Amino acid sequence: MTSTYTNSETIALHAGYRSDPATGAVAVPIYQTTSYQFKDTAHASRLFALQELGNIYTRIMNPTQDALEKRIAALDGGVAALAVSSGQAASAMSIQNLAWSGDNIVSSTDLYGGSWNLFANTLKTQGIEVRFVDPSDPENFRRATDERTRAYYAETLPNPKLNVFPIKPVADIGRPMGIPLIMDNTAAPIICRPFEHGAAINVYSMTKYIGGHGNSIGGIIVDSGTFDWEGAAERQPALNSSDDSYHGAIWTEAVKPLGPIAYIMRARVVLLRDLGSAMSPQNAFQFIQGIETLPLRMREHCKNASAVADYLTNHKRVSSVIYPGKQSGEAKYRANEYLNGGFGGLVGFELQGGKVEGQKFIEALNLFYHVANIGDARSLAIHPASTTHSQLKSDEQALTGVTDGYVRLSIGIEHIDDIIADLEQALETIKS
Repeated sequence: MTSTYTNSETIALHAGYRSDPATGAVAVPIYQTTSYQFKDTAHASRLFALQELGNIYTRIMNPTQDALEKRIAALDGGVAALAVSSGQAASAMSIQNLAWSGDNIVSSTDLYGGSWNLFANTLKTQGIEVRFVDPSDPENFRRATDERTRAYYAETLPNPKLNVFPIKPVADIGRPMGIPLIMDNTAAPIICRPFEHGAAINVYSMTKYIGGHGNSIGGIIVDSGTFDWEGAAERQPALNSSDDSYHGAIWTEAVKPLGPIAYIMRARVVLLRDLGSAMSPQNAFQFIQGIETLPLRMREHCKNASAVADYLTNHKRVSSVIYPGKQSGEAKYRANEYLNGGFGGLVGFELQGGKVEGQKFIEALNLFYHVANIGDARSLAIHPASTTHSQLKSDEQALTGVTDGYVRLSIGIEHIDDIIADLEQALETIKS
């Protein structure tokens, strides 16, 4: 089923699937299978030759995953998506699909700690250089670009800095040079649509807001279908040169009859085939359940987070509040420009007593869970300097926005009075 709906609440329930053709089941079935019966040898040959899309092996494609991919693509306004085993896998594959040894990408410094480690260390061992630049000046991306730059990468609402990224200016710098902007939109599903501002590719950790219940690990890559890969032949050899791993296919040509899906098709039939970071059908089903309430949950996350930011702003033990709705100047402009319907569910704040107070506050919480996650229906809290960003050097922590006294809150959908009551008693606990 192709969705013609434009409202996220309706798309989240109906896009990509209507009913099971065999049984009429309204809920998407969990297709717990590894393999699929071909109709005949000709049918099998067409599938393997990419003359026809269909199921071959669940490592590459599965009907439950397919429904999930179509639904997320519809929500983002993209043409296709690829579900993978984790958000980290999505981030890595989004780059590996374009960059080879000797190539580079330019990335914002404002990153989740796991992404920073992936970019600064693991990709380096694969011969891919990541050049980190300050996103406060979009021109920094142009300055760091050379003939081997294959992509720009950033987070919409970077965790933990929470300064909204300048999507359009950076996308506008890259497109004329054949450089796509890849946006990690994990912290801002529904409230931000990066494709509308020029981004070429979105990635998500679906573990966070999309799943929403802390029960499954997964990631997804979404292709806008609007980037001119063929026109950037010299800049993008991965999609425009003969691929020996797939019968010498040139991806921009091989999949043209199937639509503008060269990028996502290569990721599926080369990287997913070879690296094997497949999502399980069970997890795909869980994410579909999460998507159905995502627009409703995001409203509550945003509303509650705004109230928490107001409360913390007026608290004597809090030296500063980090929240898009409390920013000023250019940061406030970007928040208003790119976020629609709220400023997200994340709130950071600085405690006057530094690391000792930060850890003491975390241990005093009762309602909030102390876990390494965001985007759960439940409220969560963590002290990044001693946990999620502890692998980074002190100067790297500073670049990402982490200080000793920084506490990150992921505000859930509980009643706001109960959320604030827990924060209040924890702040009272750390009084000297």
